[in-house]
Amino acid sequence: MAMKPCIEIRDLSFAYPDGRPALHDVSLSVRPGEKVALVGPNGAGKSTLLLHLNGILRGEGGVSVMGQQVAESHLARIRAQVGLVFQNPEDQLFSPTVFDDVAYGPLYAGLPEEEVRRQVAWALVQVGLEGYAGRLSHHLSLGEKKRAAIATVLSMRPDILALDEPTAGLDLRARRRLIGLLQDLPQTMLAATHDMRLAAEVFPRMVILDEGRLIADGSTGDLLADEQLLEAHGLERPC
Repeated sequence: MAMKPCIEIRDLSFAYPDGRPALHDVSLSVRPGEKVALVGPNGAGKSTLLLHLNGILRGEGGVSVMGQQVAESHLARIRAQVGLVFQNPEDQLFSPTVFDDVAYGPLYAGLPEEEVRRQVAWALVQVGLEGYAGRLSHHLSLGEKKRAAIATVLSMRPDILALDEPTAGLDLRARRRLIGLLQDLPQTMLAATHDMRLAAEVFPRMVILDEGRLIADGSTGDLLADEQLLEAHGLERPC
């Protein structure tokens, strides 16, 4: 029996308040455990799509997560199930220390202090930042901040990770470390990225968006081999 999708998007359209359209009738299903790259030029709608997964944006059409419609009555549960990692880690690291940042979600969820400490310790191990709990978040390198931002969502034990440009701005060493982390994490992943090498190394499935429309959805290897398709939508094969 085929697994039910953990993300189901049907005929999703969205326009910003100024009237600028961002998504046009996008439909997409993601099965548990899949790792899917969302690629496309600037303004394709990649980040906008991610922000619909936990209700930050609401468009016309259907979005469901783990079988529940993304609606006001389900938002608390859905936001615990979808760990959204923003492109800029400063948007998620706002507390004095790494521990405080990673503990924020479990504390807000009302977990007891001992359980919070366990969740924080576990999350920091997952991202290779064990021993960083007492460090000042704003003193971390960009690569460390990116991993700490991922820890802030892992501490909630989400089923799904939604990542916006996870490798943007990283040097080669930090990028390699982050790629290794994403390869090892078991969560279902949907990542918006311009990094085609990241897509090739981590995400077996690729979805191409352009001007808010879903252009192609298939094996990353097959789509990367179609140079005419990539060129038509402002993409390049990784070297």
